[in-house]
Amino acid sequence: MTSYMALPGPERDPRADFQRSLTAVLDLLGITAPPSADFRAQRLLVKEALRDRTDLPEAFFAPLLRAAVDDPDPSFDRWFVDPARLAFGRARVMEALLHYLVHGTDSERAGAARAWYWVTRLRRGDDLEPFRPFASRWLEAALHQFVTNEDLEVRRCLLADLPLNPRYYRENLHEQVHQAVHIARTHPDPYLRNRVEHQV
Repeated sequence: MTSYMALPGPERDPRADFQRSLTAVLDLLGITAPPSADFRAQRLLVKEALRDRTDLPEAFFAPLLRAAVDDPDPSFDRWFVDPARLAFGRARVMEALLHYLVHGTDSERAGAARAWYWVTRLRRGDDLEPFRPFASRWLEAALHQFVTNEDLEVRRCLLADLPLNPRYYRENLHEQVHQAVHIARTHPDPYLRNRVEHQV
């Protein structure tokens, strides 16, 4: 059986945008990172400062979501998503990521898709049932973006968590599901072609 290909890195250089977002969060925390600190070291400063915090002021919400969306690494954007979810609630974070997906730039859409994984990831005792309307809206918006948006990074980031079985969608969207499968299977990008075969 063919193994999963790793998600390729961003098509656009994300460093300047992410540094601005990361610095904004550090500034709110009153932390000045050493000049030698790379992204990983700066993320660790944020992670440690916000660990288990549920009392964050409102001023943190937008910068945390901005940093999560701008973070090019899908393994570490959770260090911004998790504090936002704990302090402001899963529903509000979902709504913000949905807004980025529907109304954002292509770079923001890709970042929102990477961050979405962490806001829907359940921990022991979590109940996702109250949030299913958000998940349904996300799936429909993600399917629409995958079919209509030709940006490669957006398609790559969306496909990883995009169900490709029509039963997950309303009947009037089944044709779009078939279109998504066709696009991925016939796309020149090897990641899309590889990934789709694990999802149909």
